Amino acid sequence: MIFKTMAWFSLVFATSALAQQRISLVGSGSNVPSPLYSVWIEDFNKKNPQIQVRYLPLGTSASIQQISMGSGDFGGGEIILSKEEMQGKVPLMQIPTVLVGIVPIYNLPGDPELNFSGDVLAQIFLGKITNWKDPRLAKLNPKHELPDLQITVVHRTVGKGSNYILTDFLAKASSEFRSKVGKSPSPPWPLGLEANRGEDMVAKVASTQGALGYVEWNFAKHSGIGYGAVENAAGQFVRASTASISAACKALETTMPNDFRISLVNAPGKDVYPITSFTWIYVPTSEWSSERGRALKAFLDWALDNGQSLAEDQGYAVLPHAVQLKAQAAIAAAGESH
Repeated sequence: MIFKTMAWFSLVFATSALAQQRISLVGSGSNVPSPLYSVWIEDFNKKNPQIQVRYLPLGTSASIQQISMGSGDFGGGEIILSKEEMQGKVPLMQIPTVLVGIVPIYNLPGDPELNFSGDVLAQIFLGKITNWKDPRLAKLNPKHELPDLQITVVHRTVGKGSNYILTDFLAKASSEFRSKVGKSPSPPWPLGLEANRGEDMVAKVASTQGALGYVEWNFAKHSGIGYGAVENAAGQFVRASTASISAACKALETTMPNDFRISLVNAPGKDVYPITSFTWIYVPTSEWSSERGRALKAFLDWALDNGQSLAEDQGYAVLPHAVQLKAQAAIAAAGESH
């Protein structure tokens, strides 16, 4: 009986010690990379049972707000942090994880592969081009007989990284869009239906003939919905692909700042897809020396190494090797300074 009692206490003690050693990390952020992060987290958690990671796709702006207040272990999204956010009450750094591309998606009879310019997209989202048969659209697509059909604009709800990327591109393409709407995760859209998540955007466009919206490339290609080629800075119409999205980052990697505060939108080069961005993980720099900070560092190191090959298998455009090394060096340097 004494032996059984001692064995029971030993089991309870061992279980308690194991529970104390296990660290649960919780992050929130953009819906854009959530399909990839789900795969990453499942793989990482299996291989690292002592560190368990969760990611809640609440939106980029909400994520930055929460992590800036010290809520959660990390954030995620496609908004470039301001200097004030990086040096705020909870100092932050941003680490790129993969590259993403925002594509215009649409629902038209015959599923034509269309061309769009930045200015024409801007005019559609401003409500100035309202019909698919508009001469400005027809000029970009001479091979297609576009239907006499009203354009139903669909846009994302407030606080989204995809809003930020798209409006960055449209504001660079159109001075009118820049003055009336501007670059923002919460743009004051003058018209359109709302969609909260990427999945909702695809569903709403797919169910509305004549609709036009935008979504991260992987959502579009896995749904089978039509998406267009976009005119880049070199005047070429380019469809999103791992190669064309990667080309945007490679074009700017020699001028990449150490804090990764750079827009990849409209990068130079004839093979570049122009609506490209990093998706970042936002990390409180003051936490690196803590046990939780070291656990987060282990996850980020894994994401920038093993995670890249897993991302490539999932069809994402991964970081160029030079940028990957730069991101790993930034994490290492931050860890040493705290």
